[in-house]
Amino acid sequence: MMTSAVADSPLVLDAEPTDLLDAITADPAAPLTLGVIGPGGHGRTTYLQEMAGRYARAGVTVHTEAPATDDAYAPDTVLLIDDAHLLDEARLRTLRRLVTDRRHRIAISYRPWPRPAALIELTDTLRREGRQLLLTPFTRARTAAYLAAVPRLGRRPDLVDFVHSQTGGVPRHVGWLVDGLREQETATGVPTEPPRQVVLHLGPDLEHLPSDVRRLLIALAAGVPLPTEALRPLLNREPAEIDDLVAEARAAGLLGADGRPTPLVRRAVTALSPAADRTAVWHLLSDLALNRGAPVLPLVRSLLAAGVAGDCPAATLEAAAEEALGGEPALAAHLFAAAGAAGRPTGVRQAVAAALAGDLDLALRLADRLLTTAPPDARAEAALVAATALAHRGQTDRSVELYRWSGGVSAHAFAAVGALATARPSDHPEPVPDSPPTLQAGAARLMADGVRETVHGTPSAALSTLVQAAALLEPDGRAVLLPDSPAALAALTAVHCGELDIAERVLDRALASGIGGPLLTARHRLLRAWILMARGRIAAAGEQLAEATTGVGLESRDLLFAAGLTMGIARRTSDLGALQRGWVPALEAVVRHPVDLFTLLPLGELAIAGARLGDLSRLQPYLRAAHELLGRLDDPPLWRTPLHWSGLHAAILSDDPVAADGHVSALLAVAGHSRYAAVVAAAAECWLEVLRGTVDPVRVEAAARGLHDTGLCWDGARLAGQAAIRTADRRAMTALLDCARALQGRSAAEDRKPAAGTVSHRLSDREREVAELVVAGLTYREIGDRLFISAKTVEHHVARMRSRLNCANRTDLLALLRTILADPSYTTNGQPWPRRAAN
Repeated sequence: MMTSAVADSPLVLDAEPTDLLDAITADPAAPLTLGVIGPGGHGRTTYLQEMAGRYARAGVTVHTEAPATDDAYAPDTVLLIDDAHLLDEARLRTLRRLVTDRRHRIAISYRPWPRPAALIELTDTLRREGRQLLLTPFTRARTAAYLAAVPRLGRRPDLVDFVHSQTGGVPRHVGWLVDGLREQETATGVPTEPPRQVVLHLGPDLEHLPSDVRRLLIALAAGVPLPTEALRPLLNREPAEIDDLVAEARAAGLLGADGRPTPLVRRAVTALSPAADRTAVWHLLSDLALNRGAPVLPLVRSLLAAGVAGDCPAATLEAAAEEALGGEPALAAHLFAAAGAAGRPTGVRQAVAAALAGDLDLALRLADRLLTTAPPDARAEAALVAATALAHRGQTDRSVELYRWSGGVSAHAFAAVGALATARPSDHPEPVPDSPPTLQAGAARLMADGVRETVHGTPSAALSTLVQAAALLEPDGRAVLLPDSPAALAALTAVHCGELDIAERVLDRALASGIGGPLLTARHRLLRAWILMARGRIAAAGEQLAEATTGVGLESRDLLFAAGLTMGIARRTSDLGALQRGWVPALEAVVRHPVDLFTLLPLGELAIAGARLGDLSRLQPYLRAAHELLGRLDDPPLWRTPLHWSGLHAAILSDDPVAADGHVSALLAVAGHSRYAAVVAAAAECWLEVLRGTVDPVRVEAAARGLHDTGLCWDGARLAGQAAIRTADRRAMTALLDCARALQGRSAAEDRKPAAGTVSHRLSDREREVAELVVAGLTYREIGDRLFISAKTVEHHVARMRSRLNCANRTDLLALLRTILADPSYTTNGQPWPRRAAN
């Protein structure tokens, strides 16, 4: 591959043109009959100049002007004629005779259009008498070869991709862009757009075009497919004439083989065309698209990218906003605002789009203003927007009030869901449908029915109904405003009855289909993280939590779930520092969101964390409110079971046997409600027996495996581990530790078992301090600095714990320390709990 930069265009040649130049150098007297064809900017002039230089160095006379007569130049001279498509008919016929007579070595270059009859005859003769050379755009490899020879740019694949994509490989444009980048000192990073001076280089090419070709380019610069039937009224031309215009633009190097301008040309056309021409073309384009029902969002998107969306008619902006609503609600809100500024009544739709995008501040401002100023129909829709936003912010009572005021089947159903969530159901009659039974209306009804089933029916009926509601919205649920997602409610129900596989699948489908738009994406991801945490997949849960919260302003309900996840992950990894750091933000999240039926999971998890930190009292008012809420609903078993399970563990960590007995009694009372309730009740009863010093390995393992099978994998492993450290039976301890490892997803065979003999798992106060910091990942020196002891003393404590706990290696020690530290009530002087008093 040959590289040279001369005159008009960069010259980076493939084998055929390179071989021809080499042949001229080797034998300048050899015959030459050559046609060089290529669009403007593809290097025809540069190639002829390179040929002229080689002939000149060999002492051969070269003429570059087309002769007017056959004998204008002496025989045996070389004629290198550029831009033959611009010559008159007489000179073209003279050139044709000279080619036929072979009196000169001759090379003629021309564009593929225009094609007057005399030029067609000349090119046919060139093809018959000699050869033709077609100059094509650079491949990416040729673009890379050109950049490799440019100082300060070098061999950077990212820069090659940028240059090639912006120019389409048109050699002249590559040269301009590379020169512009070199002047900008592009040492690091890749620009997002070409420098301004590069765009200006295209000005003369555009000015010399006929007006209809410029109009064509303005239309094509919109970046949308334009069939011939759309171009005919735009250009007022017949199809054959339009083909000629396209051919002329392509011959000028301003359109690619696919009939589209490159990004560089598109930017130049947009920036350099007269504003009046540009506005007229795009107005007509948008009108044509609207009239034939074609999408207008691609056109508007291109205008936005070019910074000239102000040229777009308001009706087009509004139509584009409706198209964007499902996939890009933030863009839709921007377009609705622009259309409103241009006089269209789009305030309600802007509020809907803002809510779907998660911008609830804007949605509430718009909706509140419209509630008092808009026409009746618009006021009803504004009420729906405000109700939805308030539901996400925990203002459920106000949300229910607005839903009921707005009317309609869907609003009535959403009001019923909110009323049940706060345990304030009413007997409001369902309105008579005044609109078609849409998928949204059907899904809303099923949501309400499903939530009622969670309170008054069976878990299977509730779960089935809510999964059906989610399925109804999957085809077209991206643009539906929801106070909560049916998929989220189905997942919550599934978690509350131990059907985690179903919960995962319904959330995965909701995320894939985008139900509820970005407003509900974080909720779906947070619930997905919760399931991972329950399964004991702590690292994956942390990743999902980070994905759900990074760069996103969470509303109060999602913030509460995020706080519960943060504290739950820290507790399961025995990260006391993270628990302490997260406690105050978690309390703030609890304060911001009133207690309702759908936030009992994070509230229960925070109760355990509060007990672990010795600060459970600050949560007691909210826990009482949760139990009062359940009492108003006659204590539905599905919702009360996980709350009492969390309460049991908070009581254990608070060393409160009386409270623990109360939670176990509550769990046993509803054990017959479902398989999940039965498993949790049995495990709770077994756990208390373990705390009271009675360890039945068979019963413990059965309870632990039952928890694992219902999705509470981490809890199952912890039950087995806690029983293991409380039994004096060496064989039982080994079996239970093996069970704990297996339930955590680790093979017992991979771990070396502790040596035989009785093992004491009691830690002194100082050992517990050291153990907590070791588990947190601190070095011996860092631990010593924290505890004001030497690193050597820390090492001594660790060695003594490892020896006394009979751990073969550091991995075994860390695993066992995590198990021990998970129960802070298990101290040196700790005694088994007293037996429960008989009633």
